[in-house]
Amino acid sequence: MSLSQRIVTALKALRELGPTQVGLLALYKLGLKSGHYRRSENTQAQTTPFNFPLPLPEREKLLSSLGAGGLSVLRQAADEIASGQFRAFGGPPVPIQLAPPSPQTHWTKLETRPHPTDIKHVWEPARFGWAFHLGRAWLATGDEAYPAAFWRYFETFQAENPPFLGENWTSAQEVGLRLIALAWAGAVFRQSEQTTPVRLATLAAAIGLHASRIVPTVVYARAQNNNHLLAEAAALYTAALALPDHPQSASWHQTGQKWLAWCFKHQIDSSGEYIQHSTNYHRLMLQTALWIKLVSGAKKGVRYQVSGIRSDSSNLTPDTSHLTHSYLTPIVRENLSLAAHWLFCLLDFESGKVPNLGPNDGAYIFPLTNQPIEDYRPVVQAAARAFLGYSLPPGAWDEMSLWFNVENQRLKVEAATPSDLRILGIYPTTLQASEQSWAYLRTIRLRSRPGHADLLNLDLWWHGQNITLDPGTFQYNAPPPWDNPLTSALHHNTVTVDGLDQFTRAGRFLYLDRVDALRVKSASGSISARHYAYSRLGVRHARIVTALTPDHWRIEDELLNLRNKPHTYRLHWLLPDGEYALGEWKMVNGEWLMDFSLKLAQGWLKLKITILAIQPSNIKLSTTIARAGDIDPLRGWFSPTYTVKVPALSLAVEVQSAENVGFVSEFFLTDDK
Repeated sequence: MSLSQRIVTALKALRELGPTQVGLLALYKLGLKSGHYRRSENTQAQTTPFNFPLPLPEREKLLSSLGAGGLSVLRQAADEIASGQFRAFGGPPVPIQLAPPSPQTHWTKLETRPHPTDIKHVWEPARFGWAFHLGRAWLATGDEAYPAAFWRYFETFQAENPPFLGENWTSAQEVGLRLIALAWAGAVFRQSEQTTPVRLATLAAAIGLHASRIVPTVVYARAQNNNHLLAEAAALYTAALALPDHPQSASWHQTGQKWLAWCFKHQIDSSGEYIQHSTNYHRLMLQTALWIKLVSGAKKGVRYQVSGIRSDSSNLTPDTSHLTHSYLTPIVRENLSLAAHWLFCLLDFESGKVPNLGPNDGAYIFPLTNQPIEDYRPVVQAAARAFLGYSLPPGAWDEMSLWFNVENQRLKVEAATPSDLRILGIYPTTLQASEQSWAYLRTIRLRSRPGHADLLNLDLWWHGQNITLDPGTFQYNAPPPWDNPLTSALHHNTVTVDGLDQFTRAGRFLYLDRVDALRVKSASGSISARHYAYSRLGVRHARIVTALTPDHWRIEDELLNLRNKPHTYRLHWLLPDGEYALGEWKMVNGEWLMDFSLKLAQGWLKLKITILAIQPSNIKLSTTIARAGDIDPLRGWFSPTYTVKVPALSLAVEVQSAENVGFVSEFFLTDDK
């Protein structure tokens, strides 16, 4: 990139991100280069008791929720962890590796140099997310092997990661998520025979050091204005409650509460969508809200309720009278209600899945369930109970509600399903044809930087299967071409022009020149929207989605060529892998037609694509179908979670024309029955 291009990009970033975010980032980098953070840190641990009165489920209720089959699944997961493996990002088991590559290098030095591999592989085991399965299993069974495994891993981490040295101290967000997991584990395992006074004191000291690492670099989290700020605020708030006698407790509490209130007020838009435009990070935000609601209710006098386990622990009722819990203002309550509604509407109840919208790096900070990472019913159930007064029908996804202490919330609506909430004219832009057939059209008023270029992307769902797939993320930090490439509109279910993206990619995580995709009309059985991302080319894209029947959907794309210049228009559909047949283009009544058929889990998809043009004979047509990178390394992949990609079918139709062009895609879905 030339100097002039860098200047233009910098000016655009300043305009779109705003002087506050840009200035905060510059201030953070100045702190790194000047050595300020290293000079101001204190690596001496404070001696202070661990007093975290976290309400825990009663064993009988937990066992009832799990059932015999669920208990067996939980024990298998916990035994796997105790034996040295965990499921990173919800994928296949990998070793729990807690030793960082550079254990004697200060984090500020590591922050300013590129990491040779994907740093998330170092961070993920050190988040201690696997500790939740050990804690769940111990509370359900009383088996001391599970707390013994936790303390063994904790002591390994302590030995391999001296304070502020190594990769596991570079990100304050990672430090914060680990702090929360350690505090939770300390509260759950406190009554275990494995939890000695020395171990608990060491844990308390570690939590204090983790909190002290977060405070100086909150400026970076504010510059990011996303989950970094939310997670770090939640961690400081947690540290204050877990260590109420620590000299910095009141300060942590004040800082944490301030930025929690700010995040819940400003990071959720008027439709309920979280600032990162991601279903995965939306779940993270709702789980953070549930956690803060839980610990805020842990007032003086709350005792552990674990029948069958010794309860003679001392100091279980710390004095937290100097701490207030005023983050939950009326605006915050309203925003959390909207946020719970937003995710509820995007849930496919039959499968438990949601559209793979935006960045998906497998973040799951409270895996308090046996359900797999792609099943969103546990968090939708808990958040709906806590913030909406609704609940899904009961099921295996109820355990998380027990842990967040919302299973007995007073409800306005019981046994609601997403189809009950999908109302035309209300965001998100969904269309319901039946309980088993629905669609989500990506419309958005962008008030923050987007993670993906996905305007007018369409997710179609039928009988619990995602028919048109949002590609996901795969990896952020892999060598090219897998350095976060699936963000592009070229891989989404939309139309692109001249091979260009909808926005300008200015970095691995930064899009500029962003525009909105606005819903134009909602009517019975139909929604329409448009965007002007290609206005620089003189092209407007409008899309109409119509549910003719639950098994027949029509998607109409209009490309209005305002300058009458030749362009290449590319319609793309990412479909599940399977047996397929691709037909030839035929001219029928002055229109080009093509048929495509695909075997689905529940039946067959018949897709008919029609090209509309003023002079059909003047256009040039081409069709390609890619699977698992066979003709292009990036095409034909679907990434359900981080580091995992599975084959899919990438169907692309390109039309070259100087006229207005229309695509009509008709999806006919037939059940095997």
